[in-house]
Formats: sequence, C-alpha cells, structure tokens
Amino acid sequence: MSTAPIVQYLSPAQTAEALGVTVRALRIYEQKGLVRPLRSRAGWRAYGPEALARLHQVLTLKHLGLSLAKIAVLISGRLSRLDSVLELQEQVLTRRREESDHGLELIAAARARIACGETLSLDDLTTLTRETIMQDQMPGWAKKMQPIIDKHLNTEEKAAMCRQAEAFDQAKVGADWGDLIAKAKSLVGTDPGAPEAVDVARRWRALVMLSTGGDLAITAKMGEAWRESLANLEVAPALPFGPDVWAFVSQAMAHLQPIA
Repeated sequence: MSTAPIVQYLSPAQTAEALGVTVRALRIYEQKGLVRPLRSRAGWRAYGPEALARLHQVLTLKHLGLSLAKIAVLISGRLSRLDSVLELQEQVLTRRREESDHGLELIAAARARIACGETLSLDDLTTLTRETIMQDQMPGWAKKMQPIIDKHLNTEEKAAMCRQAEAFDQAKVGADWGDLIAKAKSLVGTDPGAPEAVDVARRWRALVMLSTGGDLAITAKMGEAWRESLANLEVAPALPFGPDVWAFVSQAMAHLQPIA
C-alpha cells in the first residue's frame, strides 16, 4: 500500500538561506504578488513546493535582467508554468555555453600561434578582445537582441559600430541613455510636440547618431532591428524600454528638422 509523500514546508528564514536571497526580498516578492506562501492561523508564512517553484521562476527571470513588473506580467501569462521558464533558462544557458566555447576556441588558437612564434596583429587582438571580453560586458538585453541585429547589419557595418564605440566614453554614454530613457518614460502619454518631448527626441537622435557614426544607412537598419526586437515576445521583455516609449519618441522626432 503506497503512502502519500510528506510535503515539506520551509520558514521564510529557511527559504531565504536555501535560495541565497534575503527574507526582505521574499517579502517584496510577496507584496508584488509574485509568490504566495501559505499562512498559518497565527500568521506565520510557510513555503512549500508550489511557492518554491514560483520563486525559481521569479529568480530565473530576475537573473536574466527583467524587472519585477515585467516578471509579474510574464508569470501570469505565457511563462506561468515552471517548465516554460525552465525551457527559457535552458536556452539562455546553452547560448552562454556556446559563447564560452567560442571564446575558448579563439584563446586556444591565439595561444597556439604565439607558441609557434607568431605575433598577433592589431586586428587579431581587437577581435580577441571584442569576442572574449566585451561580450561579457554587454547587458543582458543587448545579448538577447544581438541575433536580430545580425540579421539587419552586415559584418562591415557591425565592425564600424564597434570602432565608433571605441571613440567615446561608453560608461558616460550608457548613463546618458539611462537618464534619457527614464525621461522619455515619464513623458509617455503627454503631447509629443511639447518642447520637453521634442528635446528628448533631439537628444535621442544625437545619441543614436553617435553610436552609428552618423551613417544614415546603419541608423535606418538599427531602427528596423529595434522595431523587430520590440515586437519579439522573447526579446522585448528584457529591453530597457517598451513599444510605448518607442512610439512616443518616434512621434516627437517628427517635430525635428530632418537630417541633411
């Protein structure tokens, strides 16, 4: 005669220790409606298998760079099942393994050439740096978007953008983008023709042109890559802004003078 398995429940402190998070984080996830621990009559919280499965979903998506607000939308929709999140996690880890294998192959080839007395050229060194170091410094959303960029830009155009990126302070430009995106988000729903909105559009265009080196063909292709990314259900949730911001900035840009 079989017996039902004994279901184990953990206290908040035990759950936090087991998962490597803080009790405060667990409370925040509960406040956001991301996880619902059981409550005893005395009000004590207890985390069972269902709550731990949900926490795995939350922590996995958070590790991929998604905000809690985006996670709430995803786990109430197409990623509501644990297996769906595990599938996504498997895809990400597989891609990272492929990137690591590619990097190891490049390093091994470079070391072999050095062992044979060869000297690495500037192109060899820049490629090695870009493929083995700079990829690790890319934000998660940029890595998810990269396959779409690869569809729209050829090798020469991507190389031109990499050279352009080396010409400016990327940390400062990244901070400028962060401030500008936050400002654009705060203006969504207002008049895109208002001076404040037009100023955002002007600054937005200036940063885009900085990244593309002013090349209008590359700028147009990057615009297509962003449009496709924002419409892609796998990529869009990780992006730093959504279709609402894109539409607002596009409307505001219509009030700018065309680039000669």
